[in-house]
Amino acid sequence: MTRLWDKGGELDETVLRYTAGEDHILDARLVEYDVTASIAHAGMLHAAGYLSAEDHAEIVSGLNELAAGHAAGAWAISLEEEDVHTALERRLVARIGQAGARVHLGRSRNDQVLAALRLYLKDAAASLAQAAEAVALALEELNARQGELPLPGYTHMQQAMPSSVDLWAGAYAAELRDDAAGLKASVRRMDRNPLGSAAGFGAPGLKLDREHTRKALGFAEVHEPVTAVQLSRGKAEAGMVFECVLLVQDLGRLAGDLLLFYTQEFALIELAPEVTTGSSIMPQKRNADALELVRGAGASARAGLLEILGLPASLPSGYQRDLQRIKAPLFRTIDLAGESCQVVCRIVRALRFNPERCGELTSARGLRATERANLLAAEQGLSFREAYRQVARQEKE
Repeated sequence: MTRLWDKGGELDETVLRYTAGEDHILDARLVEYDVTASIAHAGMLHAAGYLSAEDHAEIVSGLNELAAGHAAGAWAISLEEEDVHTALERRLVARIGQAGARVHLGRSRNDQVLAALRLYLKDAAASLAQAAEAVALALEELNARQGELPLPGYTHMQQAMPSSVDLWAGAYAAELRDDAAGLKASVRRMDRNPLGSAAGFGAPGLKLDREHTRKALGFAEVHEPVTAVQLSRGKAEAGMVFECVLLVQDLGRLAGDLLLFYTQEFALIELAPEVTTGSSIMPQKRNADALELVRGAGASARAGLLEILGLPASLPSGYQRDLQRIKAPLFRTIDLAGESCQVVCRIVRALRFNPERCGELTSARGLRATERANLLAAEQGLSFREAYRQVARQEKE
């Protein structure tokens, strides 16, 4: 096995397993993006005169074939290969010969992984924004079905003022669309081309056209200066995960409301049987386990954010291997947010509010106390405070 950094000699198996960690598994989602970035880099090298037309064509063809093979399940990254970069270059050299070894000129795994990661994160942010908007749409469809039903509005867990399914679901829909906007906005820090910065200090002796790879990859700008690229690591990741935290927290609060509404005491909603589970001991039980897990997902998302924020916080400038540990909480939180959106969307599309129970819970006279105070003040010329006291006395009677 020859790794990109190999200079001969054996690597201790314990050290290999510890330093490679989960990268050979986590990097599976980066294969297509590393191929895309490598093709852009090869195109720049060819345009600059560092790669012949023949080598360039073989590299592009070989990388595309490897990407297709990986997508079809024909190969996977092994622990011995450590990461996606070694896995691709090793197979490329085996496929096309020494032309494959020429693609690494002018780059390091440091700018290589960041290019692939940023391309992936841009797609992930767009996908999560779409998932959040899908939940918002499901809530709006619920409003179209049952939005006119009354609901009690609560403050301090006590009935406060009249609300409705429309107001309740509309509030969550609005916040989820705000979460989608936040995810789209988080792309700003990802949208900078790191290629050409190499290990963090450029590529001495070479004239690399960083604008060429920027255009090829669709980044908004070139990340300058080269020394800032590694210093920025963790910031784009934390920014996106912060938006994931807000999204998952909104989903968790929505789940919490639905869990309360689903209790026999409230009995405001019915959940489809296929989205609930049962008890191993109590035959009568149907449990909204999925909603409980969504409610708990916020804790996991916040933990991921803290992990990402903590890793680079005390590092000196330049690349440090500690940064590798950002991948696991980053990917885990992205997946958690996407899966939570999917399950909530499925549950909301199938739930039904109970009209009779909605009417019962909103029949109490006290629920309209604030409205009565407002009308007294407006119609009789009283100060609101005097109208408030009059209604308060009436409520005691």
